[in-house]
Amino acid sequence: MRERWPLIIFAVIVAAIPFIPGVPPFWIVLLDNIGLSALVAMGLVLLTGVGGLTSFGQAAFVGFGAYTTAVLSANYGISPWLTLPLSLLVSGLAAVLLGLVTVRLSGHYLPLGTLAWGLGLFYLFSKLAFLGRNDGISGIPPLSIGSLRMLDPGTIYFAIWAAVLISALLTMNLLDSRTGRAIRALRRGHIAAEAFGVYSPRAKLLVFIYAAVLAGLSGWLYAHFTRAVNPTPFGAQAGIEYLFVAVVGGAGYVWGGVLGAAIVVILKEVLQSYLPLLLHGEGQLETIVFGILLVTLLQLAPTGLWPWLTARLPFKPIAKKPDTTIKLPARMRAASTPGVLLQVDNARKQFGGVVAVNNVSFDVQAREIVALIGPNGAGKSTTFNLITGVLPPTSGNISVLGKAVGNAPPQDVVKLGISRTFQHVKLVPDMTVLENVAIGAHLRGHSGAISSMFRLDRGDEAKLLAEAARQIERVGLGDQMHQLAGSLSLGQQRIVEIARALCVDPMLLLLDEPAAGLRHMEKQRLGALLRDLRAGGMSVLLVEHDMGFVMDLADRIVVLDFGTKIAEGTPAAIKTNPEVIKAYLGADA
Repeated sequence: MRERWPLIIFAVIVAAIPFIPGVPPFWIVLLDNIGLSALVAMGLVLLTGVGGLTSFGQAAFVGFGAYTTAVLSANYGISPWLTLPLSLLVSGLAAVLLGLVTVRLSGHYLPLGTLAWGLGLFYLFSKLAFLGRNDGISGIPPLSIGSLRMLDPGTIYFAIWAAVLISALLTMNLLDSRTGRAIRALRRGHIAAEAFGVYSPRAKLLVFIYAAVLAGLSGWLYAHFTRAVNPTPFGAQAGIEYLFVAVVGGAGYVWGGVLGAAIVVILKEVLQSYLPLLLHGEGQLETIVFGILLVTLLQLAPTGLWPWLTARLPFKPIAKKPDTTIKLPARMRAASTPGVLLQVDNARKQFGGVVAVNNVSFDVQAREIVALIGPNGAGKSTTFNLITGVLPPTSGNISVLGKAVGNAPPQDVVKLGISRTFQHVKLVPDMTVLENVAIGAHLRGHSGAISSMFRLDRGDEAKLLAEAARQIERVGLGDQMHQLAGSLSLGQQRIVEIARALCVDPMLLLLDEPAAGLRHMEKQRLGALLRDLRAGGMSVLLVEHDMGFVMDLADRIVVLDFGTKIAEGTPAAIKTNPEVIKAYLGADA
């Protein structure tokens, strides 16, 4: 990841600050508060900025961590260090219970859902007797190591910032992995991610739990920093403020969470200290000015201040090319499974009273290129969605190598060796070409989130990136490997999608308008690539509007019109078919 280089420098600076002569104790308190806020913001970076799940309820998870250690250490005398895993566990279990419902929401229902349970938990904290109701719990023992008791802000400072640095390292490791790419892919919608084997509910729940655990860690430290807890810091306003922290710093950037925490905490403190003096104590306008300044910051840097600052640095990190000599095990090739790969038998799809696909039947043989053509709205992309499990058929049968897949989810279909591109490009624009293509190899890797965080996945990761690099070079985009996908032309992005699909090592490749946006020579190279794939044992089913491209490439053509198959045959037969001419040119022609 590009953000790894500041870690050592930042750690040295943070460790040195308390030893600088003349540093006011108040600054240390301020840095402690920045660290506590940064932990929650890091979770939101992963949850909101990377995973695309907006949450206003993270303050409640801070409360779970704080109240767990407060009850156990103050009321039962358990060592604060022994309460740490329990605080994290309680926060994580609460996230599981809330996440099973919350992550299934989408659109505006998701943030409203998090706001609703955030308010409910705040009310619960203030009403439970064993939590002290509104008065909370006091007399919480300090953290201690041997004879060192962390009674003052200067000693607990190191515990707080050690937690921040370790969490930042683990978070960056997670993002720079197979699991991290799956999470990042969800931000652009679940359809493309699921087409390559990502289980989106599981990935969303994982990131939801991770963010809650970081918030619980912040709550645990907060309880032993203030040595008293009450419901006030865990309400809806705090949840909204944490989201502000992540967005201002740069939602999607780990160090943006730390920067955002510093800006928001310092800005609040400055306004609360000096604004009453400027206004002679008239009214409490700090919140209004605070909001105006945050909106102004977002106008200047809409993606956050961290990316705005890093874009202006005079040097850029040099990306290392993966070692393409490392190989992933290949799946069984189509050449060794002759016969019918795909059988579509009377497939039908209705949306209410609209019949999008009307009892369509065709097949795709091994080592064959089949084109699915027809006017706009003929049902071609819907047929693709039926084959790949994006949509279930209303009736009919779809089978791969004789195995019915009509109601199988996309993750099961891709396991059978079917991969695809999309009519409308579905890449993650702020990920590199290499990272986007590596998503296609998701099912060919095995490392999980825990091994990724501790860098135990490097061997697996090297193989996945090597496979992605090979496919990028195969489609002729080796020079663009480390560019952001969003910076490429539409035609190049379509080629990137083909490379991503090839990372599955499929036996059947479904291409939805692959030549759209390509220039003549690019189409020629694409045609040559598809012929090479066929010669290597792969079959191709493609939707395309460029008839010259189709006629020169396809072995067979299936023609749809208004969801109904009107013709099937060789390119020569289709050219002269009167039903096809009528569908494309009209009855008079």
